[in-house]
Amino acid sequence: MTSARHRAFIAPRLLGSLVAFAALPVYLAVRGAPKEIEVLFFAWLITPILTSYYLSRTGRLEVAHVLSALALAVAVLAVCFNTGGIASFAVIWLIVVPLEAALSASRRVVGFAVALALGCALTLVAIDMAGALPVSKVPDDLKLAFDALGIAGATLYASALAFGAESLAGMSKKLLVVEEERYRLLARSISDVISRHSRNGAIQFISPAAESLIGVPAALLLEHGLFDRVHVADRPAYLTALSEAARSGEERSVEFRLRRDIGGHHERAPAADFIWIEMRCRPIDIASRSVAGDNVEVVAVMRDVTERKAQEQAIEAARMEAERAGASKSRFLATMSHELRTPLNAIIGFSEMIVREDDMMLDAARRKEYAQLINESGLHLLSVVNGILDMSKMESGNFEIQPEPFAPREALAGCCNLMVLKARENGIDLVTRVPHDLPQITGDPRAFKQIVLNLLSNAIKFSERGGTVTAAIGIEGARLALRVTDTGVGIAPDDLRRIGDPFFQAGNTYQRRHEGTGLGLSIVKSLVGLHGGDMTVDSVIDQGTTVTVLLPLSYAPPAMTPPSNITRLTLPPRADISEHQVKKRA
Repeated sequence: MTSARHRAFIAPRLLGSLVAFAALPVYLAVRGAPKEIEVLFFAWLITPILTSYYLSRTGRLEVAHVLSALALAVAVLAVCFNTGGIASFAVIWLIVVPLEAALSASRRVVGFAVALALGCALTLVAIDMAGALPVSKVPDDLKLAFDALGIAGATLYASALAFGAESLAGMSKKLLVVEEERYRLLARSISDVISRHSRNGAIQFISPAAESLIGVPAALLLEHGLFDRVHVADRPAYLTALSEAARSGEERSVEFRLRRDIGGHHERAPAADFIWIEMRCRPIDIASRSVAGDNVEVVAVMRDVTERKAQEQAIEAARMEAERAGASKSRFLATMSHELRTPLNAIIGFSEMIVREDDMMLDAARRKEYAQLINESGLHLLSVVNGILDMSKMESGNFEIQPEPFAPREALAGCCNLMVLKARENGIDLVTRVPHDLPQITGDPRAFKQIVLNLLSNAIKFSERGGTVTAAIGIEGARLALRVTDTGVGIAPDDLRRIGDPFFQAGNTYQRRHEGTGLGLSIVKSLVGLHGGDMTVDSVIDQGTTVTVLLPLSYAPPAMTPPSNITRLTLPPRADISEHQVKKRA
């Protein structure tokens, strides 16, 4: 555009000067010897050439227009002064001075040209009124011709200026169209969505990339169409960012959830989900904020950051899981140190006493008692180690289920017979409810017995003296249902969510009344999962807990069962509970 303005300045001046110089021989042939004023006029024709040269060398369009206006005004003033003043044929050229300056596209230059033309006109009027004009030497017969020549020349020059202005306007429009198309192509090509908002969030323009991002035509997002898709909880932050950007003039960034149509807008009831959008916004014209006030528009760039948010959430979940694993490890070490140290101390202490039986003067009954305590401590250690080994095998996938037909009624009765002595010692009533027509099932009888023993052991351990533990078994549809109910201390809701995690025990203290590694229900959970069963836990604080295990009547090996059905647990089961969760015995 600057080059076009320079051409519009240079072309008419060079052309006019060349035409005048070309007509000079004809004029001299007709006129004869020129007078002083005529010589000065023809000398003035060099001025447009000099101003054009100045512009081509410096590029200062405004200064060139000022110099051109001065030269033209001085020339017109000189001709008018010698040809009749304000009544001269050349006075009409004063109109050309501001018209010529209009091509500069500068208000200052136009104002200067207008003031200059008016000043020249007032000067001629003042000189005429003062009677200081020289006597016009133009013959009356040529005066009419000079008037016509002046009007025709001014008209032609003004026409050239008009064509120049029209050319500049066309060039400006063409450049505007090219720039708009360039920016539209840019907006269509980039994956980010570009939008223009009013301060209240209404969209005036949004790029076509919004259709692929959101799944609806861009036209449906204008005005408040996009706002209606913003998640309700994120709308205040969305509007605040736009308002703050318009008010402060600084860039604002906000992340919000946006509803996206999955099936496309042509479907009758398309599915929808929410994606995370990051929007950076700033006012279009910061300098006009004080003038425009609330009408400041904001341009925003939006991009899909759903994957990044998912990664952040995954990292946060992994961090929390790592922290939980670290806490579980610490609890496990503290628990194992307690579980191993107590029986080892008993074994070492009583064995030393047996070794020193002569010094201790132990009789046979006392030696037998100490040997029995050493045996019980060793068995306890063995059970702890076996539990750890079984859990390790299950987590590594090396624990194999050996299915075979067996009678669950007899298996449950055998487990209850093993636990009845412990229940009597703790003052607990052990009740079994088994139908007589219970059919055989196919599964691992060893794993089934371990499930029952762990559930009964936990129920007896955490029931107060005088309580009841009930083991019931029956058929529900195509599955065997085993329920172990106690009247113990119950489990808190916060702990219930993590019951069944390896080495987890409800509570956070290691000074526990009851022994246990926290592996009991973890093993039960794994064994039930290996059988393709379900386990649920229902518990109320100070009222008791019910653990329900559902096992298929006929277990199929993994090769015959789809992988998705091998393990399916609905709720995490209950593990051993730390001492502070257990109600103190009376």
